[in-house]
Order: sequence, then C-alpha cells, then structure tokens
Amino acid sequence: MYEGDVLAGNWRRPGRGKIPKVPAERDLVVEDADSGFCGAVVACDKEAVTLEDRFGKRRLFPLDPAAFLLEGKVVTLVRPQAVPDSAPRRSASGSIAVEGLRARVARQSRIYVEGVHDAALVEKIWGHDLRVEGVVVEYLEGVDDLPEIVEEFAPEPGRRLGVLVDHLVPGSKESRIAARVTSPDVLVVGHPYIDIWQAVKPSSVGIPAWPDVPRGVPWKEGVIAALGWRVEPADAWRRILGSVSSFADLEPELLGRVEELIDFVTETP
Repeated sequence: MYEGDVLAGNWRRPGRGKIPKVPAERDLVVEDADSGFCGAVVACDKEAVTLEDRFGKRRLFPLDPAAFLLEGKVVTLVRPQAVPDSAPRRSASGSIAVEGLRARVARQSRIYVEGVHDAALVEKIWGHDLRVEGVVVEYLEGVDDLPEIVEEFAPEPGRRLGVLVDHLVPGSKESRIAARVTSPDVLVVGHPYIDIWQAVKPSSVGIPAWPDVPRGVPWKEGVIAALGWRVEPADAWRRILGSVSSFADLEPELLGRVEELIDFVTETP
C-alpha cells in the first residue's frame, strides 16, 4: 500500500520533490495546469510564455514554478538559453540583418503611408531594411489630397515616391484618387483592408477573425466593441502592434506591396 496520502501537501510548491525544468523551446506543446489551456510555445521571455492552441488562439502565462504539464507530468518552464548560431541573423522582414548597422544617409526618394499606425507597422517589420537602404517613411493623414502632395514632392528619376494606400480596391474612393497619379516616378500600391489593423493576422492577435462592422459605424470603434475590448483605439492598437514580431504575423497582401515599394524607391535610375 502507499505510504501516506499521495495527494497530501502542495505539489505545486517548488522544493517539494524534483520537478524538472524544461526550456520553453518554440513548438513545445504543454498544458497550463490551472486553466487546462493546451498549446504550442510561440514566444518566451524572462517572465512569461505565449502558447497557441490548435485553433490559433494565443494566451500568455507567467513562468511560475510547476505551472505546466508536459505529457501529463508537472514541469517548470524556463526561458531557453541563447545558442550561438552560425546562420546569418534575420531581420523582422526575413532579410539578412546587417550587423553593426549605421543608417545610410537618407535618399531623396520617400515612401508615404496613410497614417501613423501604418508607419508604425512598417517600421516594426521593415525598419532595419529601410535604414540599410536610407529610405524615410512619412505618413499622410489620408489620401484625399494625394495628387497635390505628389505634385509638391516633385518626383523625378533618383527622387522617386512610393505610396501605400489602405482599401485600394476597384471602385473605391481610394482607387479613383490613385488613378489621378500618373508620374512614372511614383508608384501607388495598396492592400484590400479597410484599415491597417486588418493586415495583422487574426491568429497573431489571438482572435478568430476581424469582425464585420456595419456601415455608418466608425471602423476601429466597431471592431473594439465587437471584440469586447474595453479600451480606447490607441490602446487597442498598442495591443495589436505588440502581437507582431515578424513578417509571419502579417497578411501576404501587405507584405508584397511594401516590398514592391522598397524595390521601386531604391532602384538605380
């Protein structure tokens, strides 16, 4: 028979028995002992680990002692130690990172985006590449005056302008405005999303999908209400941007267009 009660004592307390420490390597599948949430490790820092379940939902858990189950056994997850890698380091966009980078003197060419959120997202993923190439990104506060802005910029060979437009789909207001720009030294491209928020994959944000917002309802506020987030749009954006760490968190419709703009404005005349 058993000696004493096998359930006696606090099995979660460190120091009681030998609970193994397991590095929270990416794709390791574990279960949170308290909530029962089971998922694969997608990120880990010194204080917490992010798990993603088979439906793409993500949750953040603190790295508490004896807080997880691995193949049914209690373990303590720890942050993996950095391992020297002979392979080239990659930037957030997937390009080979330039070690010891000093930003190149800015080109005359520019990339314009519609708003501050667009600029922040482009900087987070392509910032390294843009500094290597010496390309500055500026935001427009909308595209209603795009033809006049292009004329003021005065594009020419060696001084090109690339413009990223939200909701650039056939028949939209944005497509009609873009069609008025005809300079060969200007490239206007866009993605199909109403707002740049939608260019972030829902699974990265931890939601099943971006909700549909009825006509007449401000889009950002409608999304926040539909998701049940009790925050202001600025706080919601910080949450969304914080969920993005690499190009894999973005939709292909945005990735391709930004890469196209960078190629265009850096092309040697």
